[in-house]
Amino acid sequence: MKFYSGFSLRDEAHFFEPYLKKSDYTVAGFSYGAIKALLHVSRTHMRIDTLQLFSPAFFHDKDDAFKRLQIMSYKNNSQRYLKYFIQGCFAPYPTRDIEHGMHDATQLTELLEFQWDAKMLKALCERNIEIEVFLGGKDTIINAVEAKAFFLPYATTYYYKHANHFLLEE
Repeated sequence: MKFYSGFSLRDEAHFFEPYLKKSDYTVAGFSYGAIKALLHVSRTHMRIDTLQLFSPAFFHDKDDAFKRLQIMSYKNNSQRYLKYFIQGCFAPYPTRDIEHGMHDATQLTELLEFQWDAKMLKALCERNIEIEVFLGGKDTIINAVEAKAFFLPYATTYYYKHANHFLLEE
């Protein structure tokens, strides 16, 4: 299994342990990592059976002003931005320990501007790749209801009403 980490994170796959399919033919990603996982699977000719997207970074419902504010806040003080971003990922529950990875404004911009492509998802389905999307109803980072509506035609979509961005319920 190949796992892609979320923005500014590394080694967070353990949060998704109950859901991960541990197979050489599974690719998974969390949040920003879901974008990377999708792009990897869409570009490879290797055998992939399952694509797992955990709280995919879905910002179709956010306007340009929101996105500009996020990028400006990050550039102004990246450490403060990351502190509040991580708190938001765990909200409404207590923040847990995470490991930070590499991050920069270019990655944040890519995350915010990425447009999920229905044609790409449909093409993966036509390749018989099972797509699974996991969403939390208490997610304060993305609009899980909007994401659910978008992914439902292409993926088995799991919606955990009381879960946050990390799919935790406590």
